[in-house]
Amino acid sequence: MFANFDFDVISRSWVYLFKTGMVFTLQLTVLAMLGGIVLGTALALMRLSGNRIVSGVAASYVNLIRSIPLVLVIFWFYFLVPYIAAWIIGAAEPVKVGAFSSALITFIMFEAAYYCEIMRSGIQSVSRGQVWAGQALGMHYRQTMASIVLPQAFRNMIPVLLTQTIVLFQDVSLVYVLSIPDFVGAASKIAQRDGRLVEMYVFVAIVYFVLCYALSWLVRRLQKRVTIIR
Repeated sequence: MFANFDFDVISRSWVYLFKTGMVFTLQLTVLAMLGGIVLGTALALMRLSGNRIVSGVAASYVNLIRSIPLVLVIFWFYFLVPYIAAWIIGAAEPVKVGAFSSALITFIMFEAAYYCEIMRSGIQSVSRGQVWAGQALGMHYRQTMASIVLPQAFRNMIPVLLTQTIVLFQDVSLVYVLSIPDFVGAASKIAQRDGRLVEMYVFVAIVYFVLCYALSWLVRRLQKRVTIIR
C-alpha cells in the first residue's frame, strides 16, 4: 500500500495547508465557540427561568437543533437563508450572505444548543443554598447569578466546554461541502489536482488525531486542577 506513497506531495503542500486551511479552521472554531457560549448561556438562563413560556421556547430550540444533522443545517443556512432574508426585507434578489458568514452563523446556532445544556448543568451544580445566601444579603437575581453562581459554574464547566470545542473543531471540517478552503477543503483541492487522495487524506487524519489527542490530554489535566471538589 505504501510502496507508491508520495511523501513529496505532503512536503510541498503542508505550508499552504496550515497557513490557509488550518488558520481558517481555527478562526471559524474560535468565533463559533465564543458566539455559541454567549448564545448558549442565554438559552441556559431561559431554560432555568420560572416562566414556562420562556423555558419552553428555549427547550424547543435546543431539542430541535440537537435532532437535526449538522450538515443539513449548513445546507439550510447556505441555500435558504438568502431567500428567507430577501422575503423578510422585500428584496427582489436573494441576500448575499457569503460562505464564511453562513458557516459561522450555522455553527454558532448549532453549538449554542450543546453549550446550553453544558451551562444548564453547570449552573444546577451550584448549591441552591448559595443562591439563598445571596438573596438573604439583599442581592437580586442578576447579581446572584453574576457574582455567585456563574463564576463557580464556569469553573466546573471549563473542561466540558473545552471538550465540546474539540468536537466543534472536528465538525468545522463539514464546511468542505460548501467548497470553503478549510484544512480538509484545502487538502482536497491539492489531492484532486495532483491525483494523490490517499496521501493527503492520510496526512489530514494524522494531523487531526495528533491535535485532538493532545487537546484532550490537556483538558484532562486541566479538569484535575480547576474542578471544584465538593
